[in-house]
Amino acid sequence: MQAKLLRVLRGIAVAVFWLAVWAVVCYFVNLKLLLPLPYPWDVAGALWRLMGETSFWLVVGTSLLRIVLGFAIALVLGVVLAMLTTRSSVLHALLSPVLSVVRAAPVASFIFVAFLWIKAEEMPAFIAFLMVVPLIWENVRQGILHTDRGLLEMAKVFRLSRIERLRHIRLPAVRPYLQAAVSTGFGFAWKAGVAAEILCWPKDSIGYYIAAAKNLVETADVFAWTAVVVALSVLLEWLLRWLTTRGEVAK
Repeated sequence: MQAKLLRVLRGIAVAVFWLAVWAVVCYFVNLKLLLPLPYPWDVAGALWRLMGETSFWLVVGTSLLRIVLGFAIALVLGVVLAMLTTRSSVLHALLSPVLSVVRAAPVASFIFVAFLWIKAEEMPAFIAFLMVVPLIWENVRQGILHTDRGLLEMAKVFRLSRIERLRHIRLPAVRPYLQAAVSTGFGFAWKAGVAAEILCWPKDSIGYYIAAAKNLVETADVFAWTAVVVALSVLLEWLLRWLTTRGEVAK
């Protein structure tokens, strides 16, 4: 209990330190800038005002729904592709260049190209999907390839069914790879999805309001919306880790 309290106090102290650094930097930088940087209390005030508006929660929920939808589709398709390409070397040879292209190309390039054919409201889900599929695909594929062959041979000797082999051998082998991909992939999906919103301006989205605040030179609102993006990213990644840890404990 005492150790937990010390961790909390240390976290608070670190946060206070960096807020103080922020305030000092703003003071000295604003002496030379025509457009001043917002102080921490300006951003806190803007965030408090935004949270008091009903539309704020609608915007946050809409952005979350779009990006989570893209992530969920990518998760399913990535697992299916991993299973198929481990069974067929020809299929892997045909599809692996796509994996390389998606990994190498900048996110902004995909956003601008896809925006020629895809509606603004669909872009966050599509970009989140596109960024996550290769990660899930490759991680799960590596998990399948690194399954202990000795255990699989032993399962054949003892005539275990496909379901039993899947449950007791294949899933435990793939699970750590999948968990790592899900945790990292959601962070990619969230950042890429919000970037797509900023560039494409779908209505009722966090990115739309970040871009609008920037165009109206409302710097405190830009920082406030950015703080929302960061806070949601941290919260959702913590939730994913908690869910996967809880699954491990339940087993």
